[in-house]
Amino acid sequence: MKALVQRHSADDFVILGVNTDRDPEKYRQEMMANEIPWDSVWNGSTRGGIPEAWGVSAYPTLYLLDRDGVIRYLSPRGERLEAAVDELVAEGR
Repeated sequence: MKALVQRHSADDFVILGVNTDRDPEKYRQEMMANEIPWDSVWNGSTRGGIPEAWGVSAYPTLYLLDRDGVIRYLSPRGERLEAAVDELVAEGR
């Protein structure tokens, strides 16, 4: 993910992470230790809030949205993830 973010640093591309650790200090330390370059919010639980609203049933779950906020891809991995991001970034230009 870091390489993908770096490759698209000049593009209109955003990643938002949702962390469900129960301990906010553990979440903060993890973000700093791993030098996560994207925004992330702390949900505090795997229940309620964002996971419930978005129907998250497994971790990690990835949603790729287009410029209009439409979910276009659900949990692509590896080369499929890179191709999906490239496609959405190209559409947004």
